[in-house]
Amino acid sequence: MTIAITEQDTRAGRQIEHNSFAIVDAEAGPHPYSEAQWQVVRRMIHATADFEFNGLTRFHDDAMQAGMDAVKAGAAILSDVEMIRVGLSQARLAHFGMSCHQFINDDDVAAKAKQEDTTRAVQAMRKARDRGLMQGAIVGIGNAPTALLEVIRQVQAGESQPALIIGMPVGFVSAAESKAALQGLQQVPWIVTHGRKGGSTMVVAAIHALLSLCAQP
Repeated sequence: MTIAITEQDTRAGRQIEHNSFAIVDAEAGPHPYSEAQWQVVRRMIHATADFEFNGLTRFHDDAMQAGMDAVKAGAAILSDVEMIRVGLSQARLAHFGMSCHQFINDDDVAAKAKQEDTTRAVQAMRKARDRGLMQGAIVGIGNAPTALLEVIRQVQAGESQPALIIGMPVGFVSAAESKAALQGLQQVPWIVTHGRKGGSTMVVAAIHALLSLCAQP
C-alpha cells in the first residue's frame, strides 16, 4: 500500500491520527464549513484540543482554492517566526517543491528595526518583499500582529501580491485588530482565527491541511 507523504510514517502513528480526527468529527457537532475548509479547522482542533476554533476560523471565499493552487505550484512560504518554519514537515514541503523562509532573526532586520523605531516583524516582511518572495507566496503569521499589519499595508499599496495570507497572531495587543483588518482585505484570499486566539501551531496546522488536501488523489 502506498502511503501519502502527508501521512504519519508508521501504521501505529497513522491509526492514532485517524482516530483523533474521528473523535474531533464526532464531538465538533454542526459547523458552517465546506468539506475542504473543515480539513483545516479539524486539524487545528486536533493540534490544540480546542473546539472553539470551530467558529473562530474564517475563510475568504477563494482561500482554499488559492492555497491549494499555491501548494501545487511549489510556492514559497513566508513566516513571521522560526517556530512555524521548524513546525512544518520538511519532507512534505519538499514533495511539493516548497520552502519556508523567515527573516526575523537576521542581524540586518534587527538593526533596521532599531534605526526606524519599528519592530523586527515589520522589517522581516519588508525584507521578504524586497527579495521578491512575497509574490505568489503563502504568508503565515502566527505570532506578530505588526507583521500581519505590514503585509496588509503592502498589499493595499500594491507592493506585494501573495497567493494566500494565513493570519493567526495570538495575543492581546493588536492581535484581534490585525485579523479584523485582514478580513476586510479584498485583494488577497485569507484564512484567519477571529479574536485573540491563534498562534504558530495554528498556522502550521492550516498549512499541513493544505498539503494533505493536495496529496489526495
